[in-house]
Amino acid sequence: MRHAILGAGGVGSLIGACLAHAGVLVTLVVRRESLENYPKQLRLESPFGNFAVDVAVAAEVPAVDVLWLTVKATQLEPALTAITSPEAARAIVPLLNGIDHVALLRARYGAEHVIPATIAGEMERVSPGHIVHRSPFAVLNVSSAGRTLLGSTIDQLQHIGFTCSFIDDEPTLMWGKLVFLAPFALSTTAADKTVGEILSDPQWRSLGEACVREACAVAVAEGAKVNPANVLSWVAGAPGGMRSSMQKDVDKHNPLELDAIAGPILRGARRHGIEIPATKKLVAGVERRSGYAESRLA
Repeated sequence: MRHAILGAGGVGSLIGACLAHAGVLVTLVVRRESLENYPKQLRLESPFGNFAVDVAVAAEVPAVDVLWLTVKATQLEPALTAITSPEAARAIVPLLNGIDHVALLRARYGAEHVIPATIAGEMERVSPGHIVHRSPFAVLNVSSAGRTLLGSTIDQLQHIGFTCSFIDDEPTLMWGKLVFLAPFALSTTAADKTVGEILSDPQWRSLGEACVREACAVAVAEGAKVNPANVLSWVAGAPGGMRSSMQKDVDKHNPLELDAIAGPILRGARRHGIEIPATKKLVAGVERRSGYAESRLA
């Protein structure tokens, strides 16, 4: 199996490093201006092990079996210019935050080539080629449509330490992550606190828990099978020092994935007539901290 990673940040580089460590041929696709000096090796610090592995580096997606699409949602459109041939990959596996990217990719590349998936964990590219995986877990859930092609790959990732599942129901797959991610990202960013600090502050904890319940109500209306009690239990067991990527983006003055993460909940709530005051309050708090223009969030 040949794999390419489009988006050599924390998520993509973690997957690339682990697959290369398992003996798989991996190509990192990077910006053309970075190609000459980009390291041809990935160095990983992780609960799964500390190691360095060789990878190929290219500016365009080569002919591969699987293309892992791991860019930020705000970088999706420019990143897709690296796919110069629609037939370059047998399958595209997007691991972006949010939901709306799936329909966009299917419209562009064909539904049969796009295998929706989600990933959860804290991983960060601290410098080109150097990845730190801070959470004790990496949870990868993949649409069952990819079972035949990706079965051996999933086995390899599980052997390294990933927790992986194939999910039959796509709304549950996609919303199952968002109902955790949105409250986590919005509350930690609005408060500028870690998960542990949120949970130990009654006011912020209450707001975050209300956001979980609101997100689950929208998800159920959208056809997903989610349970707020399960989500809250998972949050309560998360490592206390975890920070969200949105929180880090505010610190670095990077564009925020606010529309990708909060937008589906806001728009879904409008469609179904669901009140979501806690979510709206957290979104406003993120906007205040970041200077994100409210008019940009549809």
